Amino acid sequence: METHAILAEKSVSISALRNNPAQYFGDQPIAVLSHNKPAGYVLGAELFEEMMKLIGDKEAARAFRGRFRPSGAELAEYCKSSAKALEEAKPEDLEAFTKW
Repeated sequence: METHAILAEKSVSISALRNNPAQYFGDQPIAVLSHNKPAGYVLGAELFEEMMKLIGDKEAARAFRGRFRPSGAELAEYCKSSAKALEEAKPEDLEAFTKW
């Protein structure tokens, strides 16, 4: 026997939803069941908009962090170009640097 997670406190059969769908749009998700298995979820507009905002905020945060986290390939390229710059530097270019 296969079990399915229902990620809502309330559920409705798909046939009951067809009879009067407007009554199920509210501030809580409602699982729509077909043959006692979740076929989808019904959400009110306000809840859907809030979820989309949260998803957008999360993606924006991920993009922000991503700008400051170079990949391994990028780090290797930075090291390579830095090593080349040090090799090509003249002694007077390095006078400002001191040992710790």
